[in-house]
Amino acid sequence: MSGGWNTIESDAGVFTYLLDNLGVKDVQFEELISLDAEFLHQRGPVYGVIFLFKYPVGEKPRETPLDGVFDQDAAESRFFASQTIQNACGTQALLSVLLNKDDSIDIGPKLREFKDFTGAFPADLRGEALSNSELIRDVHNSFARASPFADEAQRLASEEDDVYHFVAYTEMGGTLYELDGLQPAPISHGSCSFEEFPDKVIPVLQRRIERYPAQEIRFNLVAMVRDLRIRAREIGDQDWLYQEEQKRNAWQWENALRRHNFVGFIGETLKGVVRSKLAEGEAKYAEWVDEATKTTRTRLTERRKTKGGVSGEGEELQEEQ
Repeated sequence: MSGGWNTIESDAGVFTYLLDNLGVKDVQFEELISLDAEFLHQRGPVYGVIFLFKYPVGEKPRETPLDGVFDQDAAESRFFASQTIQNACGTQALLSVLLNKDDSIDIGPKLREFKDFTGAFPADLRGEALSNSELIRDVHNSFARASPFADEAQRLASEEDDVYHFVAYTEMGGTLYELDGLQPAPISHGSCSFEEFPDKVIPVLQRRIERYPAQEIRFNLVAMVRDLRIRAREIGDQDWLYQEEQKRNAWQWENALRRHNFVGFIGETLKGVVRSKLAEGEAKYAEWVDEATKTTRTRLTERRKTKGGVSGEGEELQEEQ
């Protein structure tokens, strides 16, 4: 926990139902496994993308971004909020797209009220307002993994830590913008229409990824699109509609599992296993413990051998910045 905000996963199902619980209508997220503009077009309309990457902890603030240019005017005329607290950047990235697309998305009365209330604020006060919103924080935290342990010790990340950060990309007023709450203003990446967004954002993402070592693969990209069930109904594709409904059911099941604390279940299971081994006799029990110890040592040895290489493939990345 960090100032009341817990870590959430970069997951299409989490983000979709997070916005749904905030009252947003007809929006979902799609995970992108490749930088393919055509794939994005097929799932259009695309309102924006959320990019998760390993944050360079030791990097010093720059007067100019590595790619694009700061647009100070957009920081005032558009919804842009500075990030003022850890662990909130995932939800902040979603809202950075959403609250700049309220002309084409039904964001619901609660988020409408929040945007209207913060409309005249500078970026730092918008960030404070977002961080202190009980509604947004409670919905955000409802998608955090349940844990019986609370780490109250807070520390700044060191250069050795793996820290991840979310940023948003969206089209606003004919310009492609990068919205990062850790930057002083939105970053303009040139002219872009709403229809051109899939084609224009892919090269920007490619350039960003190319700044990392070739072996770095810990990235995650999701697109904010219109509810794909609407498109399936419009074209009468019942198979596609069924697939999307099944996807929603799977997301709801996974989100329910995230909220459940399995520590008690695991503890009782282990007690049952120990009781069954003891019933076989002390010799069998000792043999079982020895085998488990050897297996654990073998796994630790293998892990040490692979340490330093690329790891985490297939794991769900989480926000920590």
